[in-house]
Amino acid sequence: MPSNDAQILAQAAVPTAVVGAIAAVVSGVVAGGKGAIGAVVATLVVFVFMGLGLYVLQRTAKSLPQLFQGMGLLLYTAQLLLLVIFVAVFRDTTLFNPRAFAIVLVVTTVAWITAQTRAHMKAKILYVEPDASSEGGRPEKTGHSS
Repeated sequence: MPSNDAQILAQAAVPTAVVGAIAAVVSGVVAGGKGAIGAVVATLVVFVFMGLGLYVLQRTAKSLPQLFQGMGLLLYTAQLLLLVIFVAVFRDTTLFNPRAFAIVLVVTTVAWITAQTRAHMKAKILYVEPDASSEGGRPEKTGHSS
């Protein structure tokens, strides 16, 4: 993973982990041990879904840059739908508190998306790759010379 991608991943993951840890403590106080377990599971689900999504998005940007924007929109829509499905599937579970799970899932998802957006805005990513083949870093003159 190139350094820009690793930095964006770290800048999205660290705030999400902090939010998840705070949510686990709050859920543990409010809903007991099952609330804390639900918060930890929700945070891990967000890490897996959003981390894989970022990986897929970066691979798409490298191999098919013309599909980047559309793929990003499709990816975020799919991620949110899958998270809703997770909430629906674990609605009646007794393994952890489903309410704490759902709330923390939404909160950590928002934290990830916010942090990732901020990381992309702050990243110094070139829009156009400079051509390394031209001499002295100057572009070749290919047009009409008058």
